[in-house]
Amino acid sequence: MRVLLTGSAGFIGFHLVKKLLALGHEVFSVDCINHYYDPRLKYARLAALGLTQAQVESEQWVTSTSAQHHFLKCNIHDRLAMQALFQQQSFDTIVHLAAQAGVRYSIENPLAYIDDNISGFANILEGARQQQVQHLVYASSSSVYGLNTTVPYQTHHSAEHPVSLYAATKKSNEMMAHAYSHLYQIPTTGLRFFTVYGPWGRPDMAPMLFLQAIMQQQPIKVFNHGHMQRDFTYIDTVVEGCARVLAQPPKANVNWPANQQSSAPFAIHNIGGESTVKLATFIQTLEQTLGRTAEKIFMDAPPGDVLSTHADMQAFNKAFGPLPSTPLAQGLAALYDWYQTCGLYTEKV
Repeated sequence: MRVLLTGSAGFIGFHLVKKLLALGHEVFSVDCINHYYDPRLKYARLAALGLTQAQVESEQWVTSTSAQHHFLKCNIHDRLAMQALFQQQSFDTIVHLAAQAGVRYSIENPLAYIDDNISGFANILEGARQQQVQHLVYASSSSVYGLNTTVPYQTHHSAEHPVSLYAATKKSNEMMAHAYSHLYQIPTTGLRFFTVYGPWGRPDMAPMLFLQAIMQQQPIKVFNHGHMQRDFTYIDTVVEGCARVLAQPPKANVNWPANQQSSAPFAIHNIGGESTVKLATFIQTLEQTLGRTAEKIFMDAPPGDVLSTHADMQAFNKAFGPLPSTPLAQGLAALYDWYQTCGLYTEKV
């Protein structure tokens, strides 16, 4: 199967490229290598996929050391570039992970989210329509649940009250995808990811942010005085979930609204670790993993952050089977092992 994967220099995208190649798919991946966080990490991920920096910067299709993996440096919100991409190559399926990430950054730079998460997604939808792909899978977020306080989160729960522009753009993606599924019968599946962590993880998220600060003997900011809760999800769980979903496109449901999804070939699923952990407990587990004690600065909850996330996985498990589960201590140990050997964090970045 020929798969277009956007965001291949990102955390989830990098791991998913490896998974899809191992499954025998031909992968065409794109990324713009933005500077939202240290691009050295993004280039290192691509190097681990067999791409030199010179290849990455060539801005033309290049093939990695795996003959089944092809890469193009491209910005998804560049309409002309995306039109050219879909004219040059044809795809059976699309996995769209590229986006402007970060809840708090959206408060400072809202227009970046409109460009990448709205206009960029529209370009992906148009390509999917033109090629009538078999399935479009795209990244949503647990952030869409916003002010909803009913936990664990189920996909039919209210997601109409986002508390950040990032969350609003992800909810918009779901609505845009539904319109295309309804109008053009394109099977689409949105995946609401819950706090993904693990080796090669994003340095702006708590697991890496805290780990790096503790190792460099810097204080960590503990929001809501440690009473926030998150459903930490190990990267292997997410990658396996994506691969299973990609292989099973949703079908139009003539019995709608019985299953509370849609009459169109459209689906939304949570992918989470199925358990919430208090931030204070997470920090304690990380301290035990590192053998160090963190210097903590206790702060109120910042604007845009929800206080608790918890994924209900019953619908996913029924459709695709239970996903592998990694205990938090084991996942943090794997993250720490990678951190010590990756060669990127010998100095502050």
